[in-house]
Amino acid sequence: MTPAGEAVRSVELVEHAPATRLALPDAVGRALAASDVVDAAPDPYAPGFWYLRAGSKVGAVAVTAPDGETSVTVRVIPKVPIARLFFLLGYTLDPPRSWRDGEVEAAEHRDLLPALAHAVERQVDRALRQGLLQGYRATEESALVVRGRIREAEQIRRRFGAMLPVEVAYDEFTTDIAENRILRTAVERLLRLPGIPHDVRRRLLYQRARLADVTTVVRGQPIPDWRPTRFNSRYHHALRLSRVVLEGASAEHTPGDLHIDGFLFDMNKLFEDFVTVALREAFRTMDSGHTVRLQDPHHLDEAAAIRMKPDFVLYGRTGVPCAVVDAKYKAEKRGGYPDADLYQMLAYCTALDLREGHLVYAKGNAPHASHEVRHAGTVIHQHALDLGLEPAGLLAEVEELAQRLTDTARV
Repeated sequence: MTPAGEAVRSVELVEHAPATRLALPDAVGRALAASDVVDAAPDPYAPGFWYLRAGSKVGAVAVTAPDGETSVTVRVIPKVPIARLFFLLGYTLDPPRSWRDGEVEAAEHRDLLPALAHAVERQVDRALRQGLLQGYRATEESALVVRGRIREAEQIRRRFGAMLPVEVAYDEFTTDIAENRILRTAVERLLRLPGIPHDVRRRLLYQRARLADVTTVVRGQPIPDWRPTRFNSRYHHALRLSRVVLEGASAEHTPGDLHIDGFLFDMNKLFEDFVTVALREAFRTMDSGHTVRLQDPHHLDEAAAIRMKPDFVLYGRTGVPCAVVDAKYKAEKRGGYPDADLYQMLAYCTALDLREGHLVYAKGNAPHASHEVRHAGTVIHQHALDLGLEPAGLLAEVEELAQRLTDTARV
């Protein structure tokens, strides 16, 4: 416990751990309470103290008060080992190959942010070893010489018959292309985040210097589109990992005059993506003749007014749904799986006309269970994947689940 009047400058929480009581400036506490970073509530009996509890978002954020001097860094540590977290992430980014635990050397770091910064820097370095990728950029400008093609409509509208300057459009060979802009922006975002080790920061500065002629994507603008081709194949890993940084580094808020900046990674989304992608790859390997659809839209009612989107729907050879799966990273109920998940799965089974449904959790809250719904005959299975297993063992559990779906599914 921090003595009254001595507000902490750094807070370390563990994902889904019990609430921690800390002395915080009220402005910082209110900012955290208004954000979706952590759950924050004031101590009703002790002014200046706050209860903080982390949910499923891990990473780090810096909260700066209006005076510009009062700053608190909140770090949320994942329960999953960092090396395993990167395996889950890599598998969903680049299936079915997946990333080996040691490929990004994540095990060197205990915290997510240093590990992520290290991984991005290594991947960017590998991408740029043969130099910056170049491409064509469409350019429109006013010029004193003709280059490319003349934009006749613009020439008439802007110049009223004058010969010079000329409105032209041409393709320019440049390194300022989408792929390099994504890398440059990810490096810039990482350099701004709290808790990046000195040696990693130094290497990130070197990568930024290599990308000095590339434009940074302004915060709030959409991430540039890119398509994987054989020409940019050496960039693929770096681009996919950089996109994770750009999507997660959006935790910037300004409630009042406060400023919150950092990187947050949603473990719920990571687990959901891993389960669905790994199941899809397992069915591809099995070559069972089934078809898989992820985030498959359906409706609960006949009027198609109530939408639902199961994480994973398996279709038989006739094109009829034969199995449904929903992934839930954390069961919030201490005594077991939450009832709301069962109700949701029952709705999926009813709408898809299925006799069985499958909920998949991360192991730790409750053992496997099955429930037969009264007066309906629907059976809802609750499975648990052990994220503490080595990658081969974890994928073996997914393959067992896929085999069970195949055995119980109708054709």
